Amino acid sequence: MHELSVTENILEIALRHAQEADAQQIKNIYLVIGQLATIVDDSVQFYWDIVAQDTIAEYAQLQFRRIPAELECLECGHQFRLDEGDLVCKSCGSAQIKVIAGEEFYIEAIDIES
Repeated sequence: MHELSVTENILEIALRHAQEADAQQIKNIYLVIGQLATIVDDSVQFYWDIVAQDTIAEYAQLQFRRIPAELECLECGHQFRLDEGDLVCKSCGSAQIKVIAGEEFYIEAIDIES
């Protein structure tokens, strides 16, 4: 359910930037979402269709780009992608790891019509 407030925030940011650019319409919003972010694309799209009604973003298309999770071993420094819950280093077997990518969530770009 947190996707509702997330979607409202996306709309608020898009409308603010569109207003600053004197836009007549928002065409596309490009979102970047990490694999580990707790954002469900379909839920954001569902709420978008509701919250964007009667705004200049009503017909905007949401474009989702997913970033895979990448981890780094704190023991040997090996970097690797997260594969189906495998939270150990593929090089040395250590479970001492840190996330270096995959938690992102941001608006990358907004296409407008002036």
